[in-house]
Amino acid sequence: MKHLLLPALLLLASPAAFAQKGAPATDVEAVKKTINTFFDGMRKGDSALVRSTLAPTAILQTITNRNGVVQVRTENPKEVLKMMGTPHKEVYDERISFEQVLVDAQLASAWTPYQFYVGSTFSHCGYNSFQLVKLAEGWKIAYIIDTRRKEPCK
Repeated sequence: MKHLLLPALLLLASPAAFAQKGAPATDVEAVKKTINTFFDGMRKGDSALVRSTLAPTAILQTITNRNGVVQVRTENPKEVLKMMGTPHKEVYDERISFEQVLVDAQLASAWTPYQFYVGSTFSHCGYNSFQLVKLAEGWKIAYIIDTRRKEPCK
């Protein structure tokens, strides 16, 4: 019976083991660093720092729900960078955690719950889904889509 227990336990653990199969820890950490740099740039109001994290053809989208109507809104990266870099009184502070990062070759996906604050005032929360590509210069954000709501927040 003891001989059957170990293989059974290994089979139960295998889905988690395959979630990041072949993804070196250094790639996972580099993906996290790129995303953290994006938000560091946002907090600092440094559009050049934010731009340094984006792939040349980055797409930024958000899912909105207004009066029960769900829509996907595409934001112009140049306008977002301009907004971030234009001096403003309060700090734009998106606080994220990494729930999951998956890497295969030059593609990475990150799922990050967040809470967004303007200064010390809570604005909204949701989840970000990042798609990154590993270019010659390193990991760059190719696509972001997020949800936005007031509650419930993680």
